[in-house]
Amino acid sequence: MKNTFLLVIAFALTFKLFGQTDPTIMEIDGEKVTKSEFLQIYLKNNNNPKYDKESLDEYMELFKKFKLKVAEAEALGYDTIPRLSKELEGYRKQLATPYLTDSAMNQVLVREAYDRMSNEIRASHILLRLPPDASPKDTLAVYNRIMAARKQILDGADFATVAKGKGGSEDPSVARNDGDLGYFTAFQMVTPFEDAAYNTPVGSVSMPVRTKFGYHIIKVVDKRQARGTITAAHIMIGKPEQTDSREEVNSKKKIDEIYERLLKGENFEELAKQFSDDPSTSGKGGVLPVFGTGTTTRMVTNFEDAAFSIKEDGGYAAPIETEYGWHIIKRISLTPILPFEKMQKDLQNKVSRDERAKRTQDSFVTKLKKEYNYKSKSAKNVSYFKNVLDSSYFTGDFKANSVKKNKVLYKLDGMKVRQSDFAKFLEKNYRGTTRQAIENVVDEKYKDFQKEQILGYEESKLEGKYPAFKSLMQEYHDGILLYEVMSDKVWNKGMKDSTGLQNFFQKNKERYMWGVRYDAVVYECATPAVANDVYSMLQKSDTINSKHILAQINKDSELNLKVLTNKYEVSKTPFLQDEDLKNGANAPYEFEGKMYVVKVSEIIPAGYKELKETKGAATSDYQNFLEKEWMDELKAKHPIKVYNEVLYSLGQK
Repeated sequence: MKNTFLLVIAFALTFKLFGQTDPTIMEIDGEKVTKSEFLQIYLKNNNNPKYDKESLDEYMELFKKFKLKVAEAEALGYDTIPRLSKELEGYRKQLATPYLTDSAMNQVLVREAYDRMSNEIRASHILLRLPPDASPKDTLAVYNRIMAARKQILDGADFATVAKGKGGSEDPSVARNDGDLGYFTAFQMVTPFEDAAYNTPVGSVSMPVRTKFGYHIIKVVDKRQARGTITAAHIMIGKPEQTDSREEVNSKKKIDEIYERLLKGENFEELAKQFSDDPSTSGKGGVLPVFGTGTTTRMVTNFEDAAFSIKEDGGYAAPIETEYGWHIIKRISLTPILPFEKMQKDLQNKVSRDERAKRTQDSFVTKLKKEYNYKSKSAKNVSYFKNVLDSSYFTGDFKANSVKKNKVLYKLDGMKVRQSDFAKFLEKNYRGTTRQAIENVVDEKYKDFQKEQILGYEESKLEGKYPAFKSLMQEYHDGILLYEVMSDKVWNKGMKDSTGLQNFFQKNKERYMWGVRYDAVVYECATPAVANDVYSMLQKSDTINSKHILAQINKDSELNLKVLTNKYEVSKTPFLQDEDLKNGANAPYEFEGKMYVVKVSEIIPAGYKELKETKGAATSDYQNFLEKEWMDELKAKHPIKVYNEVLYSLGQK
């Protein structure tokens, strides 16, 4: 499903970039695709392009399937579905942002972001929630409450006590962290919060700062030079799901034993694979995603501190405890903050997608006014609203139709913007306006109105001014349509059509077979001596409990024995594949450095699976079947003609 969507993205990226002077390489429903269009798409999706007949034919088949699905989605009217149109418009707003900013000011913000990333702030906060569209009354009430909390702290009250006290912070995490957010840097908090944190001296408490979450006060606890990013690995012994003092002691004992083995020179990666309880990293020798300054990966504070305290690559820290369990951390590599020149492009992209981009819009509006020959017609026509509005505006009682005049406020690119346009803006945007003099409200709202109108006009022209934006919008348009039509015709249908799935499964049962299986208890032993002890205990009693064996064998070391119980398919279980096991306890044997003793309860012969036992695989196969049938219908419905002489000329000079 995901791969198909990505294919759409790739295919759609360059549609309609070229004129129709190129030779036509394909037609679908009479619509032409040129050689240049196809070639650019082909090159984008092939790092090592081949131009032999087989390679071109193979890629053309993928391209045809894509075009057929998009054509069908449009024929079915998917591009008119309000939900999808709204989704596309949302993407358009996001994609337009970089085109609606002042590039010069943008560079100032890029440098500021780099300077901030060179330092990390540790701060605590108190949050009082407030929706962005809160009424002036509610806004003032929350502001007064956050100011009262700030006064308590300035008068000597403990920050954490205020944060956790009655009427304190409404951030749910305060219960476990006392409001302490740990260390952070640029782009890891919403921009207004970040600005306030970096502009507040260490030890001080900020004035209230408004974000989309509400009002915050921030106490800056520390500021330090950024530590950079680190690649590390860990061995984790997890905590028991339920509190059990004995198991907790065993967890600590186990991590200490592993650490002792490391100190004696055993391989960290092998010990991680053998003993770590973190399934996402154990198979990779414990290697974690990169974390540290500016990354999206955040570790708990004491884990990060322990990792960065390791002095050299290859070194590791003594076991530490976190809320998840016990860890031994190995440092693989440490990367300091890179020079500005090496980070500039990445920071530029981040700034363009960030709230910071909005700061550049005022200067950009000034440039657009000049470009589009902006002319203000009369200050009186704006001042008129200072007489029309009164205190009822703050409660949402102002109505645009109460404005009886409709004179021109300004002209932009020959377009007249009138008083009625501003009146509608005022009616729509009364929320969030603090009570103040009406004159100030009109001036503030008129500035916002012009900004919205002028940027909106520029946004409407983006496809015509910027081919890259046009192609990007085509990409999202086709991607949304294809994902939706594939969901309806293939993916969701395959999952919801239980009768069709059952019929498909019955007709294709030979695809879904169990091989020979062992219903068995597997004893994975650390040494041959341990394996012999386990085998001896099993031989003495057929009814001995595996928990009893585990307790006996591991009384001196938690690393001696691991017990697994399952129905194992022999052909798919490496440590069973070459063993001819019998019912009962089987003699110890070695596989890839480990000793195994297997007690077989039942040898289950090969046979058909039940649908419930293979529903995932059967559903996937049924979806593929539905897609094939659907594609046959589309080929008949939407005629395609490929001009092979043009196709095979690709790559020729």
